[in-house]
Amino acid sequence: MINPTIIIGAGPAGLAIAGQLAHHKVPFTVLEASEYIGYAWRQHYDRLHLHTVKEHSALPHLPFPDHYPRYVSRLQLVEYMERYAEHFGIKPLFNQQVTGIRRDPNGHWLVDTRTDQFTAPQVVVATGYNRIPYQPELPGQRNFRGIIWHSRDYRNGAPFAGEQVLVVGMGNTGAEIALDLYEYKAKPFISVRGPVNVVKRDMFGRPTQPTAIFLNKFPNWFYDLMAGLSQRLTVGNLSAYGLQKPPYPPSYQIRKLGRIPVIDLGTLDQIKAGHITVVPGIQQVNAKSVTFTDNREIPFDAIIMATGYRPGLAPILGPLADRILDEKGYPRRMWFTQPELAGLYFLGFTTPLTGILRSIHMDSERVLQHLLKHQPMDG
Repeated sequence: MINPTIIIGAGPAGLAIAGQLAHHKVPFTVLEASEYIGYAWRQHYDRLHLHTVKEHSALPHLPFPDHYPRYVSRLQLVEYMERYAEHFGIKPLFNQQVTGIRRDPNGHWLVDTRTDQFTAPQVVVATGYNRIPYQPELPGQRNFRGIIWHSRDYRNGAPFAGEQVLVVGMGNTGAEIALDLYEYKAKPFISVRGPVNVVKRDMFGRPTQPTAIFLNKFPNWFYDLMAGLSQRLTVGNLSAYGLQKPPYPPSYQIRKLGRIPVIDLGTLDQIKAGHITVVPGIQQVNAKSVTFTDNREIPFDAIIMATGYRPGLAPILGPLADRILDEKGYPRRMWFTQPELAGLYFLGFTTPLTGILRSIHMDSERVLQHLLKHQPMDG
């Protein structure tokens, strides 16, 4: 049986393209590996809120409820996604973990799951850029007698009250977990190996995102100039606190390197106040302590690995991976012009400074138009 368009993933990106297709009364099938819509968002730490304003974070054709706050909480986003699916009649096939995508001799796409096989002329991969936890092994970590968790296992700081906790990595997750630990009366440290670009979520009482959207309309050199100036005015020089700034502004970092800057929600204030301590890279993990590259040895009760995630697409794409993915494992573009890759789309794998959910909304419109234009006559 040949299915309509297959969408892989029932998170924000999968729901966005499903909503677009439903709005245009185009049939589709959604495959979801878990038992829930928005599964990844259900697993994040408790305090998580969107870093982008709700006006620029909704999925297509359905705004967030008026009573939601400016920065939507994790659970509110889950509730909204459930409502979104209900509104558009999106009914995913759950427990369908995709194991492979390949062409059949007739030019259709075969999507294999652990239990079934689906065939479709068009497939949208929307599994998310943060799918597989990345947890490198620290030198000597097997000697450590305390807890070592990846950030995916962290919910809140309550279990660590009164303890010294090392957070490894200062991306957005690491910075926010360190702040959460402090608010739960733990003593957090953050291990930072290299320079970090930090941007305030709110600048002079106003959200930064709308300013980034405005500046994005200008040439890159002007955007970089203004982003750097804004950063100097609001963040300043943090070298006295152990944080070095890269030699480029946050806008350049995300455009050229694909790395999101740290969106500060209050962590910097606690670093400056001495409540959160920045330490350098890890030299060695010991039984009850960690030795750092500056030869300091500090005791710890627990280590939280805020080392991020990977999209994990290579095993699914198999032999196609080298042609589709870049050196970091992300799709090079949303679709490809080669005939042998026609009908295969990727949504939700970009990380612009102007907002990931906003990008998903806009990119889903582009994918929709391309899908409709290239839909097979018998599809």
